[in-house]
Amino acid sequence: MTRRYWNINLKEMIEAGVHFGHGIKKWNPKMAPYISAKRKGTHITNLARTTRFLSEACDLVFDAASQGKSFLIVGTKKRAADLVASAAIRARCHYVNKKWFSGMLTNWSITKTRLSQFRDLRAEEKMEKFHHLPKRDVAILKRKLSTLQRYLGGIKYMTRLPDIVIVLDQQKEYIALRECAILGIPTISLADTNCDPDLANISIPANDDTMTSIRLILNKLVFAICEGRSLYIRNL
Repeated sequence: MTRRYWNINLKEMIEAGVHFGHGIKKWNPKMAPYISAKRKGTHITNLARTTRFLSEACDLVFDAASQGKSFLIVGTKKRAADLVASAAIRARCHYVNKKWFSGMLTNWSITKTRLSQFRDLRAEEKMEKFHHLPKRDVAILKRKLSTLQRYLGGIKYMTRLPDIVIVLDQQKEYIALRECAILGIPTISLADTNCDPDLANISIPANDDTMTSIRLILNKLVFAICEGRSLYIRNL
């Protein structure tokens, strides 16, 4: 993996609050190597370590994107839903931003069947086939389509398991991380001071509660993916 310069700025990270961890009573001892200080009862993340692991993550996604590989971004926090969707669309990645259903990856055959039903329903609606059905049936189908769009809309074009999964909140998306571990899918995860850095292949020590922090980390990763995709297209 070639190391590149990703313009990860210390001042920018401080302004985004990337360094703020949880209260000292809510910490995981495994995060000790990534904590630089305690301030007013709060752990402070070592931003030198954040820079290192964020750079490694950017190198990884750049190399993967330059080889045409696929990505899945997972972030189901209510406040981050729109951010996840816009970032994923910008980088042409799949995403889950509402709810992670247990077995979404490990029971891929079932997920694939649901996605096929979703695509069929969307096609039927676009071709106005619903107009020939009784009103009650149309209402049921539209409700089903709306539910599928809400929960599977971000992966509707996913035809196989992703090559890399990016997780924005380790504790909230624990099941997604476990499924990736079972399937051997490489993962990148934000790791706040209450997290277990061993759960992901690359854990980026960072505040996973503040929107400015999540946005900064995600934007760096998305930029690296876009750069990798540009290289892949040029080499076609």
